Amino acid sequence: MAEPLQTAGTAQIAILCHPLAGVGRSIGMAWQVRDLLASKAIGCQVFVADWPSDFQSFTDIWIIGGDGTLHYFINHYPENSLPLGVINGGTGNDFHWQLYGDLPLEALVSRILRSAPKRIDLGLCNGERFINGLGIGFEGAVAHDLSGRKKRSGKASYRAVVLCHIVGYSSKHYQMTADGELLSGYWLMVDVNNGGRSGGGFHVSPQAKPDDGWLDLMYIDAVHAIKRLRYLPVIERGQHLELPFVHGKRIRELQIKSNSPMCFHMDGDVHEAASLQISVLPGILRIRY
Repeated sequence: MAEPLQTAGTAQIAILCHPLAGVGRSIGMAWQVRDLLASKAIGCQVFVADWPSDFQSFTDIWIIGGDGTLHYFINHYPENSLPLGVINGGTGNDFHWQLYGDLPLEALVSRILRSAPKRIDLGLCNGERFINGLGIGFEGAVAHDLSGRKKRSGKASYRAVVLCHIVGYSSKHYQMTADGELLSGYWLMVDVNNGGRSGGGFHVSPQAKPDDGWLDLMYIDAVHAIKRLRYLPVIERGQHLELPFVHGKRIRELQIKSNSPMCFHMDGDVHEAASLQISVLPGILRIRY
């Protein structure tokens, strides 16, 4: 196993950020991280937008952004084997929170430097990887409406769009095969999660762990709008798993289809498809946390 970076004298870190991540906040954070590393005599280089085609001259990669930036990286650099560090520079930093909590920047940099890399799972859907989660139905419609909008950090943007869909969204009929078990019905939403939190702070799958070799499937019955509104704060706090209209299980493979094209998101990126083939990629990524 690679040693902690603070004891590795030959460390050379590639710092990656996207100019739009966090409504531009990630760029400023990149220079702050560079200065913190320089004060510890640790070599680094900042890349904004124009990322290298390979990282042969580096020992580590630090990604500054939210779930969307991580999603871009894992799909554009599928052969990467270098350890990663994750800095919360996006508008939705749910996977970062899963690993590090709410550490301030200087403490976060120190945490990453002293941590040996650990193995992290990814999800795979129709050939595309996701790191935090995939949402179909209600959550897909919310992500669709958020797509292209100027977002605020945390769950403020997400909450506003959720409330708009509480009344008007119509549940769809789905057929699923989850690790060989056949399931069908009208459901408000179907989520497959690697991390426990989404939407900038909603604890949708609070028991999900990104290093256990499983994905967490959760699906909610086609409940009335009044019940949706009543239980939204309960879902936000992650206290919904015992409700009679909420169902879940840990899975390794899932096939799902519907009578109409499904709007869904992966780590906030919006897609549409008639059927989905989902599986877990256990321990495929290394992150210092």
